[in-house]
Amino acid sequence: MTRIINQVAVFGLGKVGELVAVMLEESGFKVVGYDAAPHDDLGFEVKALDVNDRAALRDSLRGVDAVVSCLPFHLNIEVAEAAYDSSVHYFDLTEDVPTTNRVIELAAEQLATGRPGAAFAPQCGLAPGLIGIIGASIAKTFEEIRSIELKVGALPQNPTGLLGYAINWSPEGVVNEYLNDCEVVRSGNRQMVPAMTGKERVLIGGIELEAALTSGGLGTMCETYEGRVHRLDYKTLRYPGHFDQMHFLFDELNLREQRELVGSMLVASKPPVNDDVVFVHAAVEGRKNGHPFRENYVRAYKPLNISGRVWRAISWTTAASVVSVVELVADGSLPQSGFIKQEDITLEALFSTQAGLHFAAEGEV
Repeated sequence: MTRIINQVAVFGLGKVGELVAVMLEESGFKVVGYDAAPHDDLGFEVKALDVNDRAALRDSLRGVDAVVSCLPFHLNIEVAEAAYDSSVHYFDLTEDVPTTNRVIELAAEQLATGRPGAAFAPQCGLAPGLIGIIGASIAKTFEEIRSIELKVGALPQNPTGLLGYAINWSPEGVVNEYLNDCEVVRSGNRQMVPAMTGKERVLIGGIELEAALTSGGLGTMCETYEGRVHRLDYKTLRYPGHFDQMHFLFDELNLREQRELVGSMLVASKPPVNDDVVFVHAAVEGRKNGHPFRENYVRAYKPLNISGRVWRAISWTTAASVVSVVELVADGSLPQSGFIKQEDITLEALFSTQAGLHFAAEGEV
């Protein structure tokens, strides 16, 4: 089949962005990377770019078929609008709801104005992203769905201190998911509830964890499943006691309005580690073959050697998620224009991609 995507621009060459570019090349795409900082040793073409320069941003998309944004969430709207203007396929990793709403608007405007088709696929990371694909794929095997419970945790394998945590992901993203209200489905209806509530105990492979509601992890799933399920929610997994410490930080020390300060404190006190683990836990309850049933999908993903280098679990699981979606659009398995919901992607299709094979081979608990 003729590939609809040949050349891909990757914006933001941090640990995840660099690996996205590496995995795209492994999957047969030509890659050009863009970053504000110079990079001379990444093995693929890299150019300097200030994404706040509107003209330069649009110039960078000339001759490419798709763009994957691995930038901080507050820069993604500029990239999405440039992709719209350039009729270029757009993919990102955002958890930010306003950013996704703008991407949805762009996809609708494209349809309404009859512009040349391009796919808009935000939220292609872990949560939202992979966890929604897993949950929706399990739900499709049920005759009736009572609940969909989704959980993800990116944690150190060997935790220390009361937080038991390491900032291997964006600190501003972590703070936002702890403080922004969470969309859930309760009694079949969408509603907003406070973050860091609904705590529960979870055991994965004999390891005790705790889970609490956090924002952004469901993407568009509440809209998709409203009226179809009694309960739907997303929770973040942490080691026991973590959320009590975060309540102390935000509430007793009155730091809810100082998000940037909290983010810098967390990075300073809990820097990244290489020995991380990504826990994925999805559960669906309902009726299957006429009987009540609960199906679980539980995995623990650890660092992995890709192209001769060991990458953190959070890096490769995130990169593999978005590259899999790019592959599925490229080979025609997903629509070539309009907005793509993560829950419309099947886990079987994701596992069939070059990048998705990593998930199929790894993660036994």
